[in-house]
Formats: sequence, C-alpha cells, structure tokens
Amino acid sequence: MWRRKGLWFRLRKILLWSLALYIAIPFLVKLCPGIQAKLIFLNFVRVPYFIDLKKPQEQGLNHTYNYYLQPEEGVTIGVWHTVPTVLWKNAQGKDQVWYEDTLASNHPIILYLHGNAGTRGGDHRVALYKVLSSLGYHVVTFDYRGWGDSIGTPTERGMTYDALHVFDWIKARSGYNPVYIWGHSLGTGVATNLVRRLCERETPPDALILESPFTNIREEAKSHPFSVVYRYFPGFDWFFLDPITSNGIKFANDENVKYISCSLLILHAEDDPIVPFHLGRKLYNIAAPSQSFRDFKVQFVPFHRDLGYRHKYIYKSPELPRILREFLGKPEHEHHHELHH
Repeated sequence: MWRRKGLWFRLRKILLWSLALYIAIPFLVKLCPGIQAKLIFLNFVRVPYFIDLKKPQEQGLNHTYNYYLQPEEGVTIGVWHTVPTVLWKNAQGKDQVWYEDTLASNHPIILYLHGNAGTRGGDHRVALYKVLSSLGYHVVTFDYRGWGDSIGTPTERGMTYDALHVFDWIKARSGYNPVYIWGHSLGTGVATNLVRRLCERETPPDALILESPFTNIREEAKSHPFSVVYRYFPGFDWFFLDPITSNGIKFANDENVKYISCSLLILHAEDDPIVPFHLGRKLYNIAAPSQSFRDFKVQFVPFHRDLGYRHKYIYKSPELPRILREFLGKPEHEHHHELHH
C-alpha cells in the first residue's frame, strides 16, 4: 500500500513538473524571441560534426574546390564548387584559377542553397551534388554566415545577401552559361528572396528549383513536428509565431513568387514530415496563376509517399535526371556528344 502511494506521489510530481514546463516554455519563447530564431536556423547544429570543410575530397568530392568569399565587412563564407563529372580527370590537382575558369566552359551551373542545420558537407547535400555533377552541372554551394565555418551572425537579410554575393560571383565568371538556383527546405526561403531581388534588378536566373518548399515561415512553424504539442495551446500564434516575425524572419515564398519571372520547378515528397506536402502544393497554386509567370513554365512534381523520399531524399529518385532534362533542357555537353555521332 505504502509502496503504491510512494509511486503515485512520484508520478504526480513528474506530471506536475512536466505540466509546469509545458506551460513555461511558451512564456520563455515569448520573453526571449532569440530562441525562436535559433530553432529556425539551427545553425549551431554541426552534423556530421567532425568533417573538415576545407577538404571536400574527404566526403568523396574529389572534383571540388573550397573557396572563401567576403560578402561584406566582418562576414566570410565558405563555398564549395564541384565541376561536372566529365571534367573529373582534368580537375585533379588544379588550383582556384582553373576552377573559376571552368565556370565559363559550356556547362550550366546550379547555385544550391541548403536548409537549416548542418553544413554544406551534410550527407544528403553531398549526395545531391554528386547526382547533379554526374548530369553535367557545376554545383556551387556555400554555408550562410554563422553556419559551418562561415563567420557572421545569421539573419534572413544576411543569408539572402550572402546568396546574392555568390550569385554575382558566379555571373562574373560564367559567360553565357545558364545559371539555375536550387533551394531546399529553409533554403527555398532564401532562394525566393534572392530571385525576387534578381528579377527586380532585371538579372533573373535561368530557372528556380524549389525542393520541399513552404509558403511562409509562420505556416511552416505551425506545421512543424516541434509545434504539434502546442498547436492547440491558447494563444499559439502570439506565443510562438509572433516572436519569429518580431525577429524579422518572414521567408515569404508565397509573397515573393508574385514578383518572380523565370521558370519555376517545385519538387515535393508526399511523405515529407518536416515541410508538409500541402504547403508545397499551396505555393504552386499561388505561383501558377500569377501574372509574373505568364511567359514562363511553372511545374509541380510530387513524389509518391510509397517511395519514402520524405524531406531530403528526393535526390535518390531515378526520375530526377529526366525531370531536370525535360524542365531545363539538356546540359550543354550532351549536345556536343550528339554532334559527334
């Protein structure tokens, strides 16, 4: 009897503590809005932790060069440039000048903007670079300020500025080669910010690819698995979403697409547990009828839940090469092969 009472007492204590914590967290987030910013960026999460970002070859990228660029005073960003696999042999032992020169060599270029957490050396990211490189694309990717070995403090404006800097760096070297912008997850927010700005500046990219995109950060935060336990908490928006907005974090893809004029491809897996499929579909439904796309194609490609691509494994799709070829046209070097036949 006593033992049971002691157990009940302990259980009740645990329950009360849990309840107190559950109620305290929203107040904590409200009082320290910086917490929300950290949860959105997760830039302090270095996974895999022990990799040396100066040595992409350790990730099996042996035709990749590591650069450092300086978008503005006090900010340095680490950049990887992977050349198309067809240039693999030539790339061995080459220096920065050679890599920069290859950007003008008849191969299209993809600027890849990664999502939150981890670095440019994340496993699923490296796997995608390898796929794109094998299809004949250059892949230029980087860590925003505050991620990986890049120096600076993360903000939405800063991330967008870093992306703009890398885009301009590519364009200064790429000659007449197409430059495509590919954003994944949180990177889709950076991508539409960037492309909206490029379109307003009248230097649009040749296409925009959004992988697992959301409509805006408020709707994404509402749908994120983290927030499930609080979804019905009274004042959810006030406690959890307003601090995001007060941090100046919007990532308003749904607003941005109305000002974007270039081809748009959206890829989304139906079983995505992080950015729900319905948000990608909703973004497509906003973009497709928009005046800004009237001269451009807008395409939505869903991946069936049975495939199990979830949030970051669309690169595994055997259909991806065909989807990209049909959407972007063939990478230049393939045309050359055809001429030889």
